[in-house]
Amino acid sequence: MPRVKYILLDCDNTLCLSERLAFEACTDLTNEVLEKWGRPERYTVEQLLEDFVGHNFRGMLNGLQKKHGFTMSPEEVDAYVDRELGAVTAKLSEKCTPCPGAPEQLEALKQAGYPMSVVSTSAKPRVVASLKKVGIDHYFPDEHVFSAATSLNPPSSKPDPAIYNYACQQLGVKNEECVTVEDSKSGATAAMRAGIPLIGYVGVYGIEEGKEKMEEMAKLLTEQCNAKAIMYDWKEFPELLKKIEEQL
Repeated sequence: MPRVKYILLDCDNTLCLSERLAFEACTDLTNEVLEKWGRPERYTVEQLLEDFVGHNFRGMLNGLQKKHGFTMSPEEVDAYVDRELGAVTAKLSEKCTPCPGAPEQLEALKQAGYPMSVVSTSAKPRVVASLKKVGIDHYFPDEHVFSAATSLNPPSSKPDPAIYNYACQQLGVKNEECVTVEDSKSGATAAMRAGIPLIGYVGVYGIEEGKEKMEEMAKLLTEQCNAKAIMYDWKEFPELLKKIEEQL
């Protein structure tokens, strides 16, 4: 049976429970931007997650400008992106925890000889901070951590598939020879557009938002993002990987 040549993994809310922490850190900055540019709208953490989960802060600022009808200069965007990165990285370094079962599966993959890489939309310092706090950074050497916000010039954000295409190019593998795990619509869309077989991880929604949201995301990732399999718990990963390898 053919083996997948590379396991590509999203970080936020796939390996690490980092998304809510990050959004807590950037909600104040988001509302500061809206106030400074004369918009009356304000966001809670939950509202920001609902609208922008899976986007990096640069992508979020672009989305806010389109949604609320204001314009920031590239320099102003860069300044806020830098501030957000510092605030989020500090919070993740202090409080980030693993998605249940993920560290054990990474060890099993390592023992089985599968090469692994992180492919994230988030800025690389933030990703590395999460991996280190959770204690899984040793599975991912620096050159195997790819960031749409940091690794690409110009920076990008999922659902743009550019970071997946770049990662596969750098790793010397064809997109279709890999498998990836994503939790969000934007990340899963990037994988689909890049032609990479996708496992949709929805267990995090059960942890943070309840069964109804978890099932809603399972349906969305399958129907809209062409997920080959849905993973409710990381312990299911070996069987789902085997299922995908049987289809190669």
